[in-house]
Amino acid sequence: MAKIQTYEDLIAWQKAHALVLSVYQLTKTFPKDELFGLTSQLRRAAVSITSNIVEGFSRHSNIEKIRFYNISESSCQEVHYQLRLAHELSYSQTLQEREQAQEISKIIAGLIKSIRTKCD
Repeated sequence: MAKIQTYEDLIAWQKAHALVLSVYQLTKTFPKDELFGLTSQLRRAAVSITSNIVEGFSRHSNIEKIRFYNISESSCQEVHYQLRLAHELSYSQTLQEREQAQEISKIIAGLIKSIRTKCD
């Protein structure tokens, strides 16, 4: 296994970044009256996933790393719900993106667990 040197080496970040790109494409099709509502909120939550992974990766303290990874994981859940809402409002089919968000959340949970194990 190659050594992780930057946040871009993290599988969690790679998958989350792909989700951000998907969310931006998907929300282009949302109704224009959602531009400052669900579209904006969904995009910000998706970007929060990757941003908090990046910030957590740069922290030197494991406690701080875990804090930012927890925020990232919470943002995954927020995205998952917002995608469900978009689907139920008939804005778009979002099953693939919801599955991505769940997978990313599990990967981040594993990352957190591995850091906690090092702390014990």
